[in-house]
Amino acid sequence: MLISMTGYGKASVQKGDLSIEVEIKSLNSRFLEIALKLPKFLYDKEFEIREKIKNRIRRGKVFLSVGIKKDNIESEIGFVDSKAVKSTLKMLKEIRKFAGLRDRIKFSDLIQFQSLFLKPGEEELSEELALVEKAIDDAIDAMNKMRQNEGAELEKDILKRIQKIEETVESIEKIKEANINEYFNKFKEKAKQLATSFVNDEQRLITELAILSERYDVTEECVRLKSHIKLFRDTIESSDEAGRKLNFILQEMNREANTINSKAVSYEISHAGILIKEEIEKIREQIQNIE
Repeated sequence: MLISMTGYGKASVQKGDLSIEVEIKSLNSRFLEIALKLPKFLYDKEFEIREKIKNRIRRGKVFLSVGIKKDNIESEIGFVDSKAVKSTLKMLKEIRKFAGLRDRIKFSDLIQFQSLFLKPGEEELSEELALVEKAIDDAIDAMNKMRQNEGAELEKDILKRIQKIEETVESIEKIKEANINEYFNKFKEKAKQLATSFVNDEQRLITELAILSERYDVTEECVRLKSHIKLFRDTIESSDEAGRKLNFILQEMNREANTINSKAVSYEISHAGILIKEEIEKIREQIQNIE
């Protein structure tokens, strides 16, 4: 099953006067890129949070933010270390003295150094981390559900286009057989020209005719296209990371379509080859959104 790289999820967990809200969204990207917006008490947990995301999402540009509220007011988890506050205030006074400043030290000055005196309690921190983890898991679940739903819709559209390509290949094979007389007539005309040039070199004449015949034959291209189509369908059904593989298969399909167009001796085959290329390009645009 295909999974889209774009999605959005939101989750909140509440306990008493504390609420934790997590938002996560993902966009297209060739690789997995993660950007986090975390409250200070989670800074040293950034690695664990990134690993949690990596275990659930393989590819895309992911943005995750965690918000903490107490009584519906943005807050940080922790308690004030009074000794550290006094030390910080003393440090600010010394700085003012050394700098020759006369301004009074304000609360806004002190709060700039809150990391020195705002400390998380171990018991409180452990409880809050558990709530954060749950909120993150719930948000990822919500986003992945959206990504799966979108991926299912993309899959339907892609399979319809693949079916159209397959039917077009079959029509090329029928056209090729139906127009065999036209091909032979072209060969005969070319052969008359060659016979004049190679009247004393029969082997060269046979070689030139063989090359000419192969130039118009698209049988091998049709066979390879059918093989690529089967591989494409198998990849959709069984691959965990379908996006990159499908894109590579499309490149091979496009190569065969180009060869068919270059060999076409009838406008029906030429038009069919163009139709295949158009469908391949539309599928390629869809594949860019697949994980």
